[in-house]
Amino acid sequence: MSNRRKDHLGASSSEPLPVIIIGNGPSGICLSYLLSGYTPYVRPDAVHPHPLLQRKLSEAPGVSIMDQDLDYLSEGLEGRCQSPVALLFDTLLRPDTDFGGSVESILTWRHQKERAIPHLVLGRNPPGGAWHSIEGSMVTLSQGEWMGLPDLQVKDWMCKKRRGLRNSRATAGDIAHYYRDYVIRKGLSHNFVSSATVTAVEWGTPKPSSPGARDPSPLFQVSGFVTAEDQSQQPFSLHARNVVLATGTSDSPACLGIPGEGLPFVHHDLSALEAATRAGTVSPSSDPVLIIGAGLSAADAVLYARHYGVPVIHASRRPVDDPGLVFNQLPKMLYPEYHKVHQMMRERSILSPSPYEGYRSLPEHQLLLLKEDRQAVFRDPQGLQKVFGVALVLLLIGSHPDLSFLPGAGADLAVDPDQPLSAKRNPVDVDPFTYQSIHQEGLYAMGPLAGDNFVRFVQGGALAVASSLLRKEARKPP
Repeated sequence: MSNRRKDHLGASSSEPLPVIIIGNGPSGICLSYLLSGYTPYVRPDAVHPHPLLQRKLSEAPGVSIMDQDLDYLSEGLEGRCQSPVALLFDTLLRPDTDFGGSVESILTWRHQKERAIPHLVLGRNPPGGAWHSIEGSMVTLSQGEWMGLPDLQVKDWMCKKRRGLRNSRATAGDIAHYYRDYVIRKGLSHNFVSSATVTAVEWGTPKPSSPGARDPSPLFQVSGFVTAEDQSQQPFSLHARNVVLATGTSDSPACLGIPGEGLPFVHHDLSALEAATRAGTVSPSSDPVLIIGAGLSAADAVLYARHYGVPVIHASRRPVDDPGLVFNQLPKMLYPEYHKVHQMMRERSILSPSPYEGYRSLPEHQLLLLKEDRQAVFRDPQGLQKVFGVALVLLLIGSHPDLSFLPGAGADLAVDPDQPLSAKRNPVDVDPFTYQSIHQEGLYAMGPLAGDNFVRFVQGGALAVASSLLRKEARKPP
């Protein structure tokens, strides 16, 4: 840990940090890049293929994108994301990628140190966040190029590492390495503290320092601990004028709430299957692994088990041809392995024979309970109960953000405070052009917490947050 970071985490200075970012995945890395003085400008010779956007950009030549009106620039853009600023930044970085084009980014980047805002990025993993927890050989859902961060293309980085994209996609291991390397290459390491767990964020309005003084901004206290290599824990307590939530949504796995879910052979992540395979507790001759879920995580687990010849029972509540299943939304040419799992689900139901030895599909089956003797009890579509012996159970039915460090676990910050916080259905309620919480000044949310679920689009949130923070810094009294 650098001396600067030790100073920040030490017993505390009277002067609060301008910004603390909680979460060091792609969202936090991109925001750190922008807050470190790296500033996007439109290249003087660039012409954007979107005529309306090109006209707007030409109205302010030589003005940084972060200093322009993001609402105005993003008006009229359409794409695969609901966030207007995410669409704007994406179309500046990849002007015609959705149409199969290859127009290069129209942005150029200048490192202007005078624009940098001091900040700290706290994360439990190395830079890259949850990408370091994913089995390294898994292939990314998005195209490899869409996983990249500003001013360092994934294909260029992989070429120097003598690596290649697989069917336009990269492995999770490569992407985790890319994010970690990005922080080093861009000189951002001094802003990052890894192995940091935040346990509490509290806020209040400070008292004016003198009669008539103007200081309306809230002050945040961020507490937690850093775990050292010897597993000792160093507590910290920091103060900040702004806090950015960039923790993603993979912290708290979704549960079924059934009897037996807490038994030791029941797990909620793929790493448990990897460990059991290495230990030999699951093998081609063992009882099947029970995989519950009809999403990509469950499909990844099926593919992993099949690779090692481990028998599988794959169950889900939904019918195989449900249009809402992610398999029915992916192009077959780009995602052949996921379509293979979908085909297996369809052809290998319990009532129909098929060539997939060692794989059994149980669509529209509800898991009722798990017994200590490793028996899984289901209810089938006709209401009958069925029992299967299993070696291991993986419940891969999604995850929720863990904001337990916030007052009320962040429930009051959601679009609908009466419903659980959910990246897809009930994200944090933010201003679409600043990503600042509607309910709490100085508190920002970005990435999946704000409804941006793909790396390709989280960067727009970073642009919005950085632009907002720069305006705040410009308004600060001397």
